Amino acid sequence: MRWIDAFLAVAEERHFGRAAERLHMAQSPLSQTIKKLEKHVGTPLFERTTRTVALTSAGHAFLPHARRIVGEADLAMRATSASPGEVYGQVRLGFSGALNHLTLPRLTRALRTAHPGVALQLVDRVTTEDAVGLVEHGTLDAAFVGLPAPGALPSRTISLEDLGAALPSDHRLAARERVSLLDLADEDWVLMPGQSALRAVILTACHASGFQPHVAQEVKDPYVVLSLVAGGLGVSLAPTCLQPIMPAGAVWVPLEGTPPRLRSALLWHPDRVTDAVRALLDVASEMLPTIE
Repeated sequence: MRWIDAFLAVAEERHFGRAAERLHMAQSPLSQTIKKLEKHVGTPLFERTTRTVALTSAGHAFLPHARRIVGEADLAMRATSASPGEVYGQVRLGFSGALNHLTLPRLTRALRTAHPGVALQLVDRVTTEDAVGLVEHGTLDAAFVGLPAPGALPSRTISLEDLGAALPSDHRLAARERVSLLDLADEDWVLMPGQSALRAVILTACHASGFQPHVAQEVKDPYVVLSLVAGGLGVSLAPTCLQPIMPAGAVWVPLEGTPPRLRSALLWHPDRVTDAVRALLDVASEMLPTIE
């Protein structure tokens, strides 16, 4: 733990002198501690010059794990004095941003109330494709995703929302009560990149209407998609949850006929359900009940 504390101090201060002051020790013993750690892991963790200290690629890879070690050690110490039934641990939860502005606050508030010993680490701008990979590899414990999600990890549907047209407020169709998807066939489009579930639903709906949308801009944050629409860079489709938070300069208009729907879910890895993850899933089942 002394080695890890020393590494974190140098990594965050980027200066051996300041790191030594922070640890209340002399600079020379700190330098020797870092050398022992580097010898133990078998590779340099820092690049040193007379003026600067920078992390090597190995140091960057080591940094999140070192922080996790310190966090887990703190939780372990607190768990030793826990009362029966108290849950301690950390849960790393991925979410996509604005798409979860209704579900995430309800879940986090309820979890903090029911299990104050569970530390929640939130990771934003996580698309469905990202989430599946991160949960499979253990970087995330659970994530909000859109369905269908690739792979075979378990998930539970928590919302089902109609999509509507997201248009610039000065668009020729912005004042209509409803618009046809085919009316947007010749427009520039703003979409999320990769294999995001929202993008997949939009493309499927456009193809079913007989056209391939021209994607002019791709951004990972769903609210930035709406901001670019507000800036006149294109049109898009957005679920009903985003209607109340449309940015100035953009409007949400219902689609004619049967609109495409976005099904959202909570996804996890069945082999990595710790007590803390189980606590999250149990609270989620109460606060965000399954949508059939």
